[in-house]
Amino acid sequence: MKKAVVFLANGFEDIETLATVDILRRGGVDVTTAGVTGDTVTSSHKVQVLSDKSVSNINAADFDAVVCPGGMPGATNLRDSDKVVSVIKEAYDAGKIVAAICAAPMVLEKAGVLQGKNFTMYPGMESHAPSGNYKNNVYVVQDGSVITGAGPAATFEFALTLVSNLQGKEIADQVAQGMLIK
Repeated sequence: MKKAVVFLANGFEDIETLATVDILRRGGVDVTTAGVTGDTVTSSHKVQVLSDKSVSNINAADFDAVVCPGGMPGATNLRDSDKVVSVIKEAYDAGKIVAAICAAPMVLEKAGVLQGKNFTMYPGMESHAPSGNYKNNVYVVQDGSVITGAGPAATFEFALTLVSNLQGKEIADQVAQGMLIK
């Protein structure tokens, strides 16, 4: 079974985080949520979520994909976590999927994985990721093992792209059909 970790930091964007976890699980991916600041993490809209593990107990080798949701200050809190940045670097160096949505490509930037890569992120935030090739007006961009999404409205496409990469297009299409997306 394919495995993914979704990092949670206070101020995460609700839709991008919870819908991504939901869609990955619908697609048969074993998802672990990892809290940066303890067990209970509070979203940007004050929804409290109990994480599965502490980020301190996460090793890149245990996962096929690492995912950073956006939201503010959630993305900044992820970027400021040395452990999150370290796991992203290790995952990328091992050829695993590294994904971020909304403002969270800033975390990939800090980890050094956007260098020369095509990516998207929330419009107006691209100055936080100067080493990559920002693509405006695109919901999801995949460049090799790096997958990025533009923001909340891109979440379904972003998560389905992750499912497609981890489980295959047929499974992603089945999940989308079951959710009445396609």
